[in-house]
Amino acid sequence: MIVLKAPQDKVLGALQAVAGIVERRHTLPILANVLIRKTGAQVEFTTSDLEIQVRTTAELDGDAGNFSTSVGARKLIDILRSLPAEQVVALSATQNKLTLTGGKSRFTLQTLPAEDFPLVQEAADFGPSFSVPQKTLKSLIGQVHFAMAVHDIRYYLNGILFVAEGQQLTLVATDGHRLALASATLDVEMPRQEVILPRKTVLELQRLLKDEDTPIEMRFAGNQAKFSFSGMEFVTKLVEGKFPDYNRVIPKNHKNSVTLGRAPLLASLQRAAILTSEKFKGVRINIEPGLLRIASSNAEQEEAKEELEIDYAGDTIEIGFNVTYLVDALANMNQDMVKVELQDANSSALITIPDDNGFKYVVMPMRI
Repeated sequence: MIVLKAPQDKVLGALQAVAGIVERRHTLPILANVLIRKTGAQVEFTTSDLEIQVRTTAELDGDAGNFSTSVGARKLIDILRSLPAEQVVALSATQNKLTLTGGKSRFTLQTLPAEDFPLVQEAADFGPSFSVPQKTLKSLIGQVHFAMAVHDIRYYLNGILFVAEGQQLTLVATDGHRLALASATLDVEMPRQEVILPRKTVLELQRLLKDEDTPIEMRFAGNQAKFSFSGMEFVTKLVEGKFPDYNRVIPKNHKNSVTLGRAPLLASLQRAAILTSEKFKGVRINIEPGLLRIASSNAEQEEAKEELEIDYAGDTIEIGFNVTYLVDALANMNQDMVKVELQDANSSALITIPDDNGFKYVVMPMRI
């Protein structure tokens, strides 16, 4: 009988870090499990969905022996969550059972053999590694993730294009109706890399990355990426396919532009969105010297009207948009001011941040 002892919060923290990729329903029952490997005081927790694998290592107390087993990740997390944070819990593994005790509570869980756990086959030829501060990557993902497609038949849109070259790191996402691009200049020179990270990987990285300067180390192979950060190792399959040429989509030389407060514009759009039709989510925007009007209506003939005073002397334009696309972009920014560039009612709009070339958001108009 090998025993592992640790405070509840330490074991729970390690498990929660790796459990994000565990699906509720699986063709293979063992994929609902977490692989636990104890080597001396070091304990490794690993999860996999056959395309992504997440592993974290924790230093926990226990006797000198080694063991490995796999047990239902969600059940183990739910049990640990139900116990007090400061309580010391003990895990012991026998033939096909894992026993968890804490205080006067005792739980016995069914296990599956560790050797049956399907680990992701790692690529043999990862390229050179480079690292960036975690908060830089977290911020870039935060600025573009909402524009990824969901279950699009063009599978290469269900993720983020990741481009590293020289000192520039650029992330691009598009679902065909809008495109978000965010880039940062780094202190390091990076080898030219261009890969598409799958949607699930992007959302999991966003959840796990910390808002701090500690580095995340990245390496790429032909069809795999590997990330190491904060005691974690994350291996993921890449999306194969050709991402659209995003530079062609970004409008150049729009002749009308207005700079206005992000928060008031966002609030007006959110209010107008309440009375859009469920299906189309369309709002009409009228822009004229000094004034921006937003209007929406629905099948019940209800309507909303909003007005914002603006510093604008360009053409009068009436243009329709899916309000969700505008709200998504503005809600994921934290700047005070935004710049909106327009050409006419049929051309896509470009939203940028004044005095910052690192962010571009293109949204197609819709007929209303």
